[in-house]
Amino acid sequence: MTGARGSPRIEIEYCTQCRWLLRAAWMAQELLQTFEQEIGGVTMIPGSGGIFEIRIGGETAWSRNAQGCFPEIKELKRLVRDRVAPGRDLGHTDR
Repeated sequence: MTGARGSPRIEIEYCTQCRWLLRAAWMAQELLQTFEQEIGGVTMIPGSGGIFEIRIGGETAWSRNAQGCFPEIKELKRLVRDRVAPGRDLGHTDR
């Protein structure tokens, strides 16, 4: 069974005016592929005003406004892993 009921859900809110849909979709795909057993799904939320935020279980894990940049995919996978599967080895991503 993938994405067991009660597993944390991830939300990616992205700015449509900035055309960040493809970036958000790519990150969603990477997270779904990497954490298929540990997360309950990824929801993409269209927004505006330059927003790009990633939330895990409703809690902000990354904000482009706060951090000043987009997360590198390795960095994002580590953030998610540390919250949903702390003991999990991410293989080459951890190197």
